[in-house]
Amino acid sequence: MGRRSILIATGWVATAAVATVIGLGAIRLVGESLTGTPGGVRSAAEIERALASPEPAPTSATGSASAAPGTTGPTPSASSGARRGFATDGGTAVAECGPGGVRLVSWAPAQGYRVRDVDRGPDDDVEVTFQGAAREYELKVRCIGSEPVAVDDD
Repeated sequence: MGRRSILIATGWVATAAVATVIGLGAIRLVGESLTGTPGGVRSAAEIERALASPEPAPTSATGSASAAPGTTGPTPSASSGARRGFATDGGTAVAECGPGGVRLVSWAPAQGYRVRDVDRGPDDDVEVTFQGAAREYELKVRCIGSEPVAVDDD
């Protein structure tokens, strides 16, 4: 009778362990689909590195030592002119110049900020406004030549 009890207890523990592993996997799958950020939330430094990587993803740009602070250098785009990433404390954006003018390709608020307003273009200039609890950042971009450039709103 003792051997049978040990066998039953071992089977119960094994079943509980398998059920726990399956449950944790399901929670992770559902959690990632709900948050929309598989692999977790990226820091501003990770976003900067991704924008400056030499092999750009569809919405990234290549860095340049001559770029203005808070921006990365232009990257040619197959669909239109140059593409450039911009970073503020409120968030990041990628813009490109093309035949219709400048357009925002993508934008993402930093943690603690939200997108209050966006004019994605194409137009003579485009802008995105990141709103935080204590501060607001407006990023305005124009094409100078065929290169997107952040401009001050004078």
